[in-house]
Amino acid sequence: MEESSSDLPVLSLSEQRVLGSLIEKSKTVPEYYPMTLNALTTACNQKSSRNPVVNFDDETVLHALDTLKKKGLSANVIGGGSRALKYKHHLAVKYPLDPAETSILCLLLLRGPLTPGEIKANAGRLHDFDSISEIQEILTNLMNYETPFVEQLPRRTGQKESRFCHLFAKFEDLNTEIHPEDRKEDESELEERLSRIEQELADLKQDFENLMKQLM
Repeated sequence: MEESSSDLPVLSLSEQRVLGSLIEKSKTVPEYYPMTLNALTTACNQKSSRNPVVNFDDETVLHALDTLKKKGLSANVIGGGSRALKYKHHLAVKYPLDPAETSILCLLLLRGPLTPGEIKANAGRLHDFDSISEIQEILTNLMNYETPFVEQLPRRTGQKESRFCHLFAKFEDLNTEIHPEDRKEDESELEERLSRIEQELADLKQDFENLMKQLM
């Protein structure tokens, strides 16, 4: 694959998801890290904390691991009381990143572009950030490396904070298209919820009127 102008390797969606999942699990469940192929595939296909949600098979994950290994971003491990082949990331081995920087890149790899506030809200067990200003400072550091790792995106209309994306892929490749049928499903669900709330309010109003009549 071609490399980006920042000299970071360009990662496919499967490579981003595998790398992000390895980083995440190394921090949140270290007792199960390095990871088996089965556990890693499950982590990649999580429906929570992922954007987009994917359904990779073992072959897809194995191929991503192979290409990540060639790029110096993952490694195979055998031992530790188990004969099963396991896998770990080498992001902080290949690049001079501290745990806070690695955690932010992990979130961007798994979730796509985020604001500093969204990073803090979703950091969970990855890293204990003290404040949004701390995250902003770390993002600035990541942008100011000789080889930048993140990029600030134009602020959306009505959004107070700018989003940031990693530079292991072009920003256009990080966007997930919303299909018209998906939008219709969202609108239908919203209309159903509003209708249910309106009915509940009407019932409450009727109950209140009945209670007032009994008290008079």
